[in-house]
Amino acid sequence: MTKFSDLNLNPKVLKAIDEAGYESPTPIQAGAIPPALEGKDVLGIAQTGTGKTASFTLPLITQLARGRARARMPRSLVLCPTRELAAQVAENFDTYAKYVKLTKALLIGGVSFKEQDILIDKGVDVLIATPGRLLDHFERGKLILNDVKVMVVDEADRMLDMGFIPDIERIFGLTPFTRQTLFFSATMAPEIERITNTFLSAPERIEVARQATTSETITQGVVLFKGSRRDREPSEKRKLLRALIDAEGETCTNAIVFCNRKVDVDIVAKSLKKYGYDAAPIHGDLDQSQRTRTLDGFRDGSLRFLVASDVAARGLDVPSVSHVFNFDVPSHAEDYVHRIGRTGRAGRDGKAVMICIPRDEKNLDDIEKLVQREIPRMENPLKPETSTAPEREDKPKRSRSRKAAETRDVSKPEAKPDTQPDDKPKRGRGRRGSGDKSSSEKSDRGGNKVVGLGDHTPEFIGLSFKERIAS
Repeated sequence: MTKFSDLNLNPKVLKAIDEAGYESPTPIQAGAIPPALEGKDVLGIAQTGTGKTASFTLPLITQLARGRARARMPRSLVLCPTRELAAQVAENFDTYAKYVKLTKALLIGGVSFKEQDILIDKGVDVLIATPGRLLDHFERGKLILNDVKVMVVDEADRMLDMGFIPDIERIFGLTPFTRQTLFFSATMAPEIERITNTFLSAPERIEVARQATTSETITQGVVLFKGSRRDREPSEKRKLLRALIDAEGETCTNAIVFCNRKVDVDIVAKSLKKYGYDAAPIHGDLDQSQRTRTLDGFRDGSLRFLVASDVAARGLDVPSVSHVFNFDVPSHAEDYVHRIGRTGRAGRDGKAVMICIPRDEKNLDDIEKLVQREIPRMENPLKPETSTAPEREDKPKRSRSRKAAETRDVSKPEAKPDTQPDDKPKRGRGRRGSGDKSSSEKSDRGGNKVVGLGDHTPEFIGLSFKERIAS
């Protein structure tokens, strides 16, 4: 079995690896580190959770151990699609470079430009950044990329999904063509393939697993769910989520709940908190300091449920996540692989449960085609009556009211045969003016007052009768 000591890494890096508790590299690490140390371009393809971050961090530290950075001119550049992933890379760098005197800067949104400018001005060996913030610094004249010797693109397929490909191409153009490029991705879309053919020179391709495969340590399942009514579907779906969490019992030590939309992230998090579940949201619209606090709480175990958008599907390195709940079926099949990859990491067992409503069944089919397996169907833990009880309670009420109305309508005609013989002469005498009561004071046989025109009859109506009486 290959060990890190066999990979020709810097002794100080090996010491840090040993203290971190690692002995043997993962397949992607064993395949990518040797050619990276030789200065070759590397194209690494591996499913999430296989240790891609260390695949470029370890050789990068070893190569930069000698030399010194100049002001505003970083010696290496690591591009990440999200703030969380960039922060994770920075943590890995701190862990493995603790005995090597290297400097780093983290350029992400939500942090003051001034603090980042101070670090860049001093000169950094490793610059870890998201594409947007990197270009912001470059356009302000605070950054020069002419001295970049190694460029790393992490989670390239996520860059594609988030629309960063034009920015990536521009950044490639700002760096020297003699640079070494390390390119990592979980999947290889045609657009990603085009970029690698354009900007990588004879890359060493390391593919340790079939593209878009899911880890065998993850137990998967999907619940097919249909709401009783369209307007009740969201609340019933949240009720189903709580039932699925309860069904897992004590095995669900912590979990990430993924939603497609940011607004749903907030709603689901508030719903879980309302019913006594320790939950907090994380998505791109939240302040960076709040996102950091939430992630720190989830990592240290003080927060049990993290409700997230896909911003957290990449870069969340919490080894002990026991469950992933997909509240929504992801719109892009590749996102399913990354979402459930947050559990079952480092050889641990994990479980991924998804809720699928009828309009998401097409997306479910796409996922099953991508992973080339059928996701097992699970039973709905809620009884069928539970979700439809309110509707059945309403139906009898409406039917009873209709029946009562029909009964009232039917009873009126039945009373007419009894009253007609006696009423006809009375109405006749009333018309001839011989009755004792005015029409407004007359009563029917049941004693109910009959309301008519009475003394308020307009004068013009009686004109013809006056002429007839006079004649």
